[in-house]
Amino acid sequence: MSLGGIDLNLLVALEALLTECNVTRAAERTSVGQPAMSASLSRLRRHFNDPLLVRDGRGLVPTPLAESLIHPVHDAIEAAEAVMSASAVFDPSADRRTFTVVASDYVTLVLLSPLFADLAVAAPGVGISVEPLQMDFADQLRSGRIDLLIVPTAVAANLAFPHTRLFADRYLLACDRDNPDVGETVTPAQFSKLPYLSYSIGRSLGLAETELAEAGIHRNVELRTHSFVLTPFLLTGSRMVSMVHERLALRFAEQARLRLLEPPMRLPPIVEAMYWSPRHTDDPAHRWLRDRITEIAESLP
Repeated sequence: MSLGGIDLNLLVALEALLTECNVTRAAERTSVGQPAMSASLSRLRRHFNDPLLVRDGRGLVPTPLAESLIHPVHDAIEAAEAVMSASAVFDPSADRRTFTVVASDYVTLVLLSPLFADLAVAAPGVGISVEPLQMDFADQLRSGRIDLLIVPTAVAANLAFPHTRLFADRYLLACDRDNPDVGETVTPAQFSKLPYLSYSIGRSLGLAETELAEAGIHRNVELRTHSFVLTPFLLTGSRMVSMVHERLALRFAEQARLRLLEPPMRLPPIVEAMYWSPRHTDDPAHRWLRDRITEIAESLP
């Protein structure tokens, strides 16, 4: 097989040689004879105008150029294998694939943790890599660096990608159970004076913080966190209050010794949605994963 006059079989030989640093073992790895592998090494040396592997004592070591090729060659082999193994069907019990999903720790705990348990049984070869939300999430989707993005619709309001609504939640005001500054209810004026635990994404405000700021509601920010899941436990033993997702607050209320109240101001509900690139819409494996996540979202209490 060739591309522009380049024999792509040499790519397989190169990957084996760079991995083994031994002609005999590289030949065994690719199921060819040693003379054939030696001939491939000679052709590769002529192509790159570099010895690639040089003698060091009783073994061979890669040249600087060869070392720089190790990761690109490995990635190219993986990409080629993915292309050639593509199929119109997907068998979750047998196929192997890793998906990259961008989601908050809140979504990971509430929605994705049941998925992980299911995959361990139904799809042992399917892996999920969960990454935190970055401000360039649109570029990540567009470039194919991630497979799925799960964020509130308010965060991705201008995102022109296929998507599906997953579930809704709302905010509760949370504080330590024994917080002496908080009564049965909190007025907006009292809220503005209480020490506040704020959530942010890098230097950007979180969704609740943005909505409070746009409503002109002052927060007496005492502490900032980048983790939704840590928030309930950071309130424990403190005089701070914070806006916490109801599903998260109810899960940890007893463990974190929380008191939960209605917010002193009206905040719109949070609607979590799943976004993906159009290139993945008809991918059987991708569609299978999206369907499974949607099923779990529909089963949430």
